[in-house]
Amino acid sequence: MFNHRPIILLACLLATLFFGFSATQIKLNASFEKMIPTHQAFIVNFLKHYDELQSQGNAVRIVVSANQGTIIDAHYLSVLQKISDQVYLLPGVDRGYMTSLWTPLTRWLAVTPDGLEGGPVISQYYDGSPAQLEIVRQNIAKTGKIGELVSPDFKSSMIYVPLMENDNLTGKPLNYGELARDLNGIRKEYASQGVTLHIVGFAMVVGDMINGINEILAFFAVSILIATCALFWYTRCVRSTLLVVTASLVAVTWQMGLLPILGFDLNPYSVLVPFLVFAIGMSHGAQKMNGVMQDIGRGTHPLVAARYTFRRLFLAGFAALTCDAASFGVLMTIKIEAIRELALIASMGVGILIFTNLIMLPMLLSYTGVSRKAAVRSMRTEMAEEGGRVSHPLWDFLDLFTQRRYATMAIFLAVILGCVGWYVGRGVQVGDLNQGAPELRQASQYNKDNAYILSHYSTGSDVLVVMIDTTPGQCTDYKTISTIDGLEWQLDQMHEVKSTESLASFAAMATMLLTEDAPKWDALDLTMTDYIVYAPSRLVNPDCSFLPLYVSLVDHKAATLDHVVATIQKFIANPANQGAGFKISLAGGNAGIEAATNIVIKQANDQMLYLVYAAVILFCFVTFRSWRAVLCAVLPLVLTSILSQALMVWLHIGIKVATLPVIALGVGIGVDYALYVLSICLKQLRAGASLSDAYHRTLLFTGKVVLLTGFTLAAGVVTWVFAPIKFQADMGLLLSFMFVWNMLGAMILVPSLAYFLLPQSLFKPAVESQ
Repeated sequence: MFNHRPIILLACLLATLFFGFSATQIKLNASFEKMIPTHQAFIVNFLKHYDELQSQGNAVRIVVSANQGTIIDAHYLSVLQKISDQVYLLPGVDRGYMTSLWTPLTRWLAVTPDGLEGGPVISQYYDGSPAQLEIVRQNIAKTGKIGELVSPDFKSSMIYVPLMENDNLTGKPLNYGELARDLNGIRKEYASQGVTLHIVGFAMVVGDMINGINEILAFFAVSILIATCALFWYTRCVRSTLLVVTASLVAVTWQMGLLPILGFDLNPYSVLVPFLVFAIGMSHGAQKMNGVMQDIGRGTHPLVAARYTFRRLFLAGFAALTCDAASFGVLMTIKIEAIRELALIASMGVGILIFTNLIMLPMLLSYTGVSRKAAVRSMRTEMAEEGGRVSHPLWDFLDLFTQRRYATMAIFLAVILGCVGWYVGRGVQVGDLNQGAPELRQASQYNKDNAYILSHYSTGSDVLVVMIDTTPGQCTDYKTISTIDGLEWQLDQMHEVKSTESLASFAAMATMLLTEDAPKWDALDLTMTDYIVYAPSRLVNPDCSFLPLYVSLVDHKAATLDHVVATIQKFIANPANQGAGFKISLAGGNAGIEAATNIVIKQANDQMLYLVYAAVILFCFVTFRSWRAVLCAVLPLVLTSILSQALMVWLHIGIKVATLPVIALGVGIGVDYALYVLSICLKQLRAGASLSDAYHRTLLFTGKVVLLTGFTLAAGVVTWVFAPIKFQADMGLLLSFMFVWNMLGAMILVPSLAYFLLPQSLFKPAVESQ
């Protein structure tokens, strides 16, 4: 390849121009369906009844509160009608299932001398007069939806907006960023008309994150700037610094350019991947640049220096990047489309780095070289040591860990930290650990809106649907309804449940209405078939073969979902609650979908780590051909993984679709450092050097760059803690911790383990044969 540098570099230039143009076509969006594990039993059941429950998956709830007075006001109802009409026309709205005080689906039910009667809450005769307002108030009371559709204090009402996956006008995937902007525009438009809008739902969370992408990119830019400045401080060479940064950015450009070609979009969670690819590229690029700089400092021609560096470090770099790609690649075993796409995107990016930073960068350096002053400066320590090792505080400190006493202390401390980390890390949970949207700050508009809805409504934004299948036409069988009633009663006793709704509770309410509204008759009877025709369509399907039980939860925390799901499963498993004419199963609704996702993530988490470590061990063994060296490389990674889970407990970060890839990344980044340290150290040992001398020479060559990149990348991402989006702030803390601990593991634990696992006696035969 070095004999054909012009052709290869020209091809790289053309590829960069092509992929750079393609990258301008990339879109930032999200898909609700891609976040769902479609193979999981809960989701299989949900999709079986998708036609009946499609409105219970992805939906937006808009609460319109009156700034003055109550909702029984002509001005308020007029404004509510305008808002409802505007929302109704937004792209992606499933209009047939949308409900508000103004929609035909919102109906009242009452007993009259002629029997049960019903009608729309706001009839065609409404004219805003006091008499009609009083009728509206009475109709709202008759709906039985106070606390669900209208707040108990009558100061606000809710618009329920189910969404489709595709825009119903264009057929293209729904643009959540645009939808969130439209809804926020409606919020601002009516803020001066005496009402306040509170909006929650998956679309708003993702939409707000998409619309905050400029702020996210600003923090990425700061991280890149910090890395560039730190690298320049180390090299004091503009050209080599710019080449390393450019090579990493070229890799990101190729990666981003491939996405539109393959039909992929970036989402607010995978938007971190390009920066991670850049960070990995900077780590490998700095090693290549350092090798070339030192060889030029020894008087070598730039082309020869590039060849030497390529030969010395290519295998270690290739093994490290292959491990990185494998770390991401194993995520594809998780059957969630969003994770699989992220894994593919990340693996492609890391694969591209093999070419841009291991091959293209040395070729570019073979032409440009480095400044003579920087090259001489890089060799200052080595030249000073021609007469013997020169004392340096940092190198002398790190060299202590090649001695028995300090190596033992380091390993003992690592074991203690590992035990404490394991004990604390057992508390890590799968799923969300806070109310509202944990991806956003608690002080964000979304979480304020969510808190308002939770405090004013018996139905929050988190609904789990229990599904009951019956023989067609037998949904009103007394055994079936009484079983549902028993489950509903049991759920109502749980503090995690705000309210429940089913045909059983409707039947009990109807019985009470037919007995002069006497509370003692709030129970089931055998005449339910007589008034089933008055049941809302959401409680029973047309052929009377499917009954949903809606369970509104206080939140979607992992503990809440686990307890509620376990309670329902225990009820279903009881033989007394089973019958030949019906079957109870889980689960629909946004909370049911999240519960299913948590189950899949929980099962996949351990499996993913086992596969990641299996891949790392395999590639390390291929590289070193020594199980002892493999242990030296892998054990520090295990400690980082354990401590990272403990940190997640401390930071209240749950394992989710968004965080799982970062856990895999921690292993991949760490092995980069270990491979560069061990590859040089083993070479020196095989040449007959003592462990102390071998490690000292490793520090002067690759070790100091490992220190530089570890601290530099950590300093760059730690600035993310100031980001307005909490997800980015959390990932910044987690990544900076991983960068630092992986670097410390390579610098301290690797030589400590090498003292016991790689004694010099192992390499004596090699020395004698030479």
